[in-house]
Amino acid sequence: MTHAVDIAILGAGAVGQLICRQLTVAGMNVGFIDRNALESGQQVLSFTPLASADDHQQIQAIPYSVPILTADALDNIRLVIVCVKAYQVLDALSPLLKQLPSQCHILLLHNGMGPHLALAPLINAQANGRGLSLGTTSQGVLRQAPWLIKQTGQGLTQLGHFTGAELTEHYRNALLAAIPSSEWVDAIVPCLWQKLAVNAAINPLTALYQCPNGKLAEPDFSEMIKGILDELVMVAAHDGVSLDQSFLHDRVYQVIRLTAGNFSSMHQDIAHQRQTEIDQINGYICERAQAHGLSAPVNAELWARVKQLAV
Repeated sequence: MTHAVDIAILGAGAVGQLICRQLTVAGMNVGFIDRNALESGQQVLSFTPLASADDHQQIQAIPYSVPILTADALDNIRLVIVCVKAYQVLDALSPLLKQLPSQCHILLLHNGMGPHLALAPLINAQANGRGLSLGTTSQGVLRQAPWLIKQTGQGLTQLGHFTGAELTEHYRNALLAAIPSSEWVDAIVPCLWQKLAVNAAINPLTALYQCPNGKLAEPDFSEMIKGILDELVMVAAHDGVSLDQSFLHDRVYQVIRLTAGNFSSMHQDIAHQRQTEIDQINGYICERAQAHGLSAPVNAELWARVKQLAV
């Protein structure tokens, strides 16, 4: 039934598989794009739902099947949800733009910032309805095997228009109906800056000090976190985005408390010797600062130290 697929997900990591599961349950015709596949087919995935307080027995994983699409089988796709790592977005998506229908909409859903600025000219250069939306999600999910994920927490998902043609009402309503606790916001970029603040404070510090998130609540880290947020708020303001510093401070420490036992994605990347998203998190703050003739020394130091650690 690959001919019926009109929503494609690029990136079969934890978040990509979670979004796929939610859209599938909602009755959407969704599949994964595999740029290296020689022919389309089906893939069996397994999903372990979030346990409730009343669940005393071990919850079993639920198997289900979705189509795998090759790069030359995208004629019917009207929405691509990009869930690869931030540093992979351009390399993964750019070759597909000429394969996708001109009216196909792109939705970026990844940590960090930056790819949207590089992608926007490519989107706007293509007429006939191509558009770009952005999103952020705080849903908790863990990939336990290549095609097995476990949901570990609920969270807010925010989506919004960025440039080009707007996402049609049909697909916008479909996403909001399928993804729990999701909302469409008129100004998505400030939401991304708010998420960036959390990532910029928690990710590099937990990676450098090899600690769970909860340790950052200790007083030793307070000045560093304040410095990160001071610079972020200043840079965002020069980008035309006004952020409430007190709100961001409280939000960062709320996440630290709620995820006290968790290890951040950057901590895990360093532990497993994988490339990190530091360039798209603290690095993005520094690059935007430089674009306005500013400096962000606290974020610059963290950027350099994580880059050195990841070598």
